Amino acid sequence: MKLQKQLSRKVGGKEYAKWVLVIPPEIVRKAKLKEGKELKAEVQDHKLIIS
Repeated sequence: MKLQKQLSRKVGGKEYAKWVLVIPPEIVRKAKLKEGKELKAEVQDHKLIIS
């Protein structure tokens, strides 16, 4: 898995970024996820939990 920072927009010299988590296709299949599926994220003990 890879966390990527992408430039979202640039306004008046200030850059705004968004973060994208790239999930390998095998994990997407095993989790039976579909494109556009809303996911819930929470942080527990410095760990990101996605459900």
